[in-house]
Amino acid sequence: MARHHWLGGTLRPRDCSAGGGCAFYADCGSYAVRRRLTAPVGWGGRFFLLRGLRGSPAWVKMAPWLPKGLVPAVLWGLSLFLSLPDPIWLQPSPPPQSSPPPQPHPCHTCRGLVDSFNKGLERTIRDNFGGGNTAWEEEKLSKYKDSETRLVEVLEGVCSKSDFECHRLLELSEELVESWWFHKQQEAPDLFQWLCSDSLKLCCPAGTFGPSCLPCPGGTERPCGGYGQCEGEGTRGGSGQCDCQAGYGGEACGQCGLGYFEAERNASHLVCSACFGPCARCSGPEESNCLQCKKGWALHHLKCVDIDECGTEGANCGADQFCVNTEGSYECRDCAKACLGCMGAGPGRCKKCSPGYQQVGSKCLDVDECETEVCPGENEQCENTEGGYRCICAEGYKQMEGICVKEQIPESAGFFSEMTEDELVVLQQMFFGVIICALATLAAKGDLVFTAIFIGAVAAMTGYWLSERSDRVLEGFIKGR
Repeated sequence: MARHHWLGGTLRPRDCSAGGGCAFYADCGSYAVRRRLTAPVGWGGRFFLLRGLRGSPAWVKMAPWLPKGLVPAVLWGLSLFLSLPDPIWLQPSPPPQSSPPPQPHPCHTCRGLVDSFNKGLERTIRDNFGGGNTAWEEEKLSKYKDSETRLVEVLEGVCSKSDFECHRLLELSEELVESWWFHKQQEAPDLFQWLCSDSLKLCCPAGTFGPSCLPCPGGTERPCGGYGQCEGEGTRGGSGQCDCQAGYGGEACGQCGLGYFEAERNASHLVCSACFGPCARCSGPEESNCLQCKKGWALHHLKCVDIDECGTEGANCGADQFCVNTEGSYECRDCAKACLGCMGAGPGRCKKCSPGYQQVGSKCLDVDECETEVCPGENEQCENTEGGYRCICAEGYKQMEGICVKEQIPESAGFFSEMTEDELVVLQQMFFGVIICALATLAAKGDLVFTAIFIGAVAAMTGYWLSERSDRVLEGFIKGR
């Protein structure tokens, strides 16, 4: 496929859409090329595959261009700005760090690329033909089948947008794919074998592994005897060791594993079945078919009998623990709090009583220290606890600086206790104002008694106000204000 390096001329964007990019038109030698680019234009020497109007593809190298006129210049500057990386203040905050997903082996990537390429071949045949005119299709199909146009259509969809490994591998192997398409198809119809194994040397034939494609254990026909997975099979990596299925073992998974016996075997197949529970090796599935026992069991008359580690001093428990036998093993459990060493659970199996306990009969029981005077402090009382005691303050007392003092019950606060002096003065003036207004209302009705009271109240308030004001005037005069 020819590469046409377009380094000048005018690239005219048309048919722009928000999600699909723009259709760019350019002149490239004898080609009038048109291609819809779905990503911002890059300026790092990238090549873009453009479809010629005459059906011939062309590889075009994008080069900076400066259009004439204000509007085209603005569009050019905007496209250049969008192609640059975002400034640091516009970039989103990085996601929390997590372990990256494991990268697929290059052989697996190559296999996926070839599988997608073969699907593209099927799609292009199905989409372009099958209309019913057999004679016309046979004539056109012979030209289209191995054409450059078909190759371009297949390569455009061979990798998904998010599969970066596929894109990278396609870029590296592009010339090899073109060479196979135009020159090697007849002699090497298997693209996977030709590209991935023979040319790129990323893969090995089935049943082999490693840089030299060595045969897996058990041979290439049935790696690992058909009962396991050969590590690195089909790739240029791996150790070639067999990961056997449950019940199978040995270098090539040709034996029965621990706890299984040969139920059936012939020249090509092996069937392994499980032994009776505690049997490590056996001749059959019954309890009496044991040949070797698992750890914690002893063989007795072809049967596996549990070993009592607690009775044979095989257990290794701490000083404040006791042993409990289980099937094939044992457990160490903690003694009761009342015990210093024990032979079992509960205060009745103690070897010796802990401090704060005394032996009563066969049990270690708590000693009530509060029966004697143990709290010397004033206003203290004793409280018995499990294996001990504590001194607390008597009711109505609280501990302060190591002694028990009587709790002071706070007196109930008055309604005006939290008010400031100025707030009280304002409240008094409001109260007297209300009283004077009430008296004035009654005096206006001609009642002599209330009239006299009203006049007296006004006189008293006037005298109080003048006395307060005179004190403030005098105080200001003295201070020189």
